[in-house]
Amino acid sequence: MRYPAAAIFFLLFLLHCSTSLAWHGLVVKVLDGDSIRVKRGNRIVEIRLYGIDAPEYGQRYGDRARYHLRGLLLRKTVSVEPVDVDRYKRVVALIKIHGRLANREMVREGLAWMYPRYCKRKKLCRELEKLQEKARKQRRGLWKDRHPLSPWEFKRRKHSGSPVGFHREYRFPYWR
Repeated sequence: MRYPAAAIFFLLFLLHCSTSLAWHGLVVKVLDGDSIRVKRGNRIVEIRLYGIDAPEYGQRYGDRARYHLRGLLLRKTVSVEPVDVDRYKRVVALIKIHGRLANREMVREGLAWMYPRYCKRKKLCRELEKLQEKARKQRRGLWKDRHPLSPWEFKRRKHSGSPVGFHREYRFPYWR
């Protein structure tokens, strides 16, 4: 290589740019187990947690997932690392609170699946798969059911007219 110092500088610049895209904001609303609204300056930004899919509204464990994420993030300042923008114009991001990745915590607690269709960061996706398998073996959260219905299958059945087993949980307080 003719210019090793230039190559190293360029790589350091790229690394700096990727980490400088992260921003901080206050979580003002938890919409469900994988979507939040964050106040950034004077704007409210809708965010979808990257790499995971939590049970839907009306789906078994949907309320529990939302309540858990609410307890973890609501009215707290988080670090948002944007990864993408989805078809609904939501920012798809990694969300950190006190150095912990909320995306990871939801899978660890058995309240979300690793989302194979959209999880493209191989290292993180493998980690989420391992956490999901561990939660399944320990029968945590939705893995208490032998064959829980994934959100993507729930939506597919709902749109096709197949029975989906709508379910509303009324479990208070939400941290139980």
